[in-house]
Amino acid sequence: MKKKLLAAILTAGLLTVGCGGTQTASDDKTTFTYGTVAYGVAMENAGTNPHESYSGWSTLRYGIGETLFKFNEQMQLEPWLAESFTQVDDYTIKIQLKDGVTFSNGKAVDGEAVKKCLEHLIANHDRAPRDLKISSITANGLSVTITSAEKVPALLNYLSDPYGCIIDVDAGFENKIVVGTGPYAAEKVTDTQIDLVRNENYWGAVKPKLEKIIVKSITDGDTLTMAMQNGELDAAQGLPYASLKLFHGDKFKLSQVETSRVYQFAFNFNTPALQDLNVRRAISMAIDKKGFTDVLLNGNGTPAVGPFPANLPFGDKMVEALPYDLEGAKSLLAESGWADSDGDGYVDKDGKNLELNYLTYTSRQELPLLAEAAQANLKLIGVKLNVNATDNYKNFLRDGNYDIFSKAIVTAPTGDPEYYFTSHIIPGAVDNAGNYDSAEIDRLENELHNTFGAENRSALAVQMSQQILDDCALFYASHLKMSFVMKPNVEGFTAHPSDYYEIRPELEKK
Repeated sequence: MKKKLLAAILTAGLLTVGCGGTQTASDDKTTFTYGTVAYGVAMENAGTNPHESYSGWSTLRYGIGETLFKFNEQMQLEPWLAESFTQVDDYTIKIQLKDGVTFSNGKAVDGEAVKKCLEHLIANHDRAPRDLKISSITANGLSVTITSAEKVPALLNYLSDPYGCIIDVDAGFENKIVVGTGPYAAEKVTDTQIDLVRNENYWGAVKPKLEKIIVKSITDGDTLTMAMQNGELDAAQGLPYASLKLFHGDKFKLSQVETSRVYQFAFNFNTPALQDLNVRRAISMAIDKKGFTDVLLNGNGTPAVGPFPANLPFGDKMVEALPYDLEGAKSLLAESGWADSDGDGYVDKDGKNLELNYLTYTSRQELPLLAEAAQANLKLIGVKLNVNATDNYKNFLRDGNYDIFSKAIVTAPTGDPEYYFTSHIIPGAVDNAGNYDSAEIDRLENELHNTFGAENRSALAVQMSQQILDDCALFYASHLKMSFVMKPNVEGFTAHPSDYYEIRPELEKK
């Protein structure tokens, strides 16, 4: 009812208030005001220090930092701060830096600065040491030589992760602010807003066109919709898909791109009932992915088979998941002894209903909708789902107070599949919320980690994805589109399939 009422009000043009009162965004062509759902404490990126959790996404997205290499529109690597590289041997890579690159404070970016940055990264970050396996770094003028303790065929891909933003560590980390090389510099950073100013020392050929950028965290979809409709924002990211239809016509522009962001949920293998493959299979077969994507996402996504979208060589076209089949799901539950013995509509065994606690968060607009869909779908097969949608989800994860955990995750942000497996799937991975432990996955990951060549790596990734699906360790609902809505005078603001590179020097207001 709330969403229908909001849509009616917006369509009628009667809305007068938003997140910042009645004022509209400045007509000053030098200031850009941007509202996004993707910044905040719940996303673990409230800050600009790339060496803390996922804050590197904010560093890279908002034009503060840059990496040695970056991804083009086809998710292929190309040099950025680096000029070139040489694969010395299976364990060593030499990177030549571009001449003339400076940090926003005017300090030159040389090999020693990069060395200090990477050493600080591996000493402080939770994922980078496991990814990079760096044993030593040497610097010589504009070159950096990196040696890893193990073979790391995807080293350049990992260095292009947001945590790989090159920052001046000597400048410090006070007030959540770092000094990077990007077109803009952070002036003020809080948990809900970043104020940026133009980097007058920007080294790139295209100079930043705006004097100031304000990035606002607006995690409530209705509030974000109001703010954009009212003119309080120049652009918005993460609007509820149901609201996108309100922003067609001459008053707004839309930029969309397919990404590898997927809505997934992990089964907690510590839950006794979920240790039964039949139960996990039944739940997976009972959720209508197409209905969720077509109706609740309004077509702004694609039903997922596995973790990677079909446009990747190791994506959905290469793997097979269980079909949507309610009757088949009921049969699997019955086979494991679950039956509605008391007629209350839920299956039970040994006097207890099959009742599960589903954990998710609200800052991704459609995750609560997926929870509602899962709850309704599972009721049809007699499984009771209790939904806990909270941005304090980390407390519940830490304490193990969940049976299913749902999240949105970019599975191939580095253009290589290993990132997803090492961060979410292998035993002990930082984000292995389901406590999934597979000897076969371990074996394949070890092989993947030591395999060079995109084709061979893709083949191993397909095997790993299929193993996850065969084990029903996770359920994949939908791959998502990245959507930016903006005023018609905004130029140079386009969605990228990596989910990075939002604020670029080309951004301007005509």
